[in-house]
Amino acid sequence: MSMEIERAQAITWIRIQMAQQGLTLADLQAAGCFAEPAPSPSPGPACYRNAQGQGWDGHGVMPDWLQRAVHAGQTVEHFRIGRTE
Repeated sequence: MSMEIERAQAITWIRIQMAQQGLTLADLQAAGCFAEPAPSPSPGPACYRNAQGQGWDGHGVMPDWLQRAVHAGQTVEHFRIGRTE
């Protein structure tokens, strides 16, 4: 049996059970059957910052302002917050 058929059969069974018990989706949600999605993590504190105050936490894709500076010959470390000369 294919996954699509099994899935369709499972959905049909759930709908039948809900109808027999007089349950709605709202009833199940109110009972806590569906967890709220976890909040997306907030970005960490900036590790790099330019003179205009734009920051980057060092994770993910390097922002455009930093890419442009690096392509112009500047080092990423030049923008590190709290660096010592």
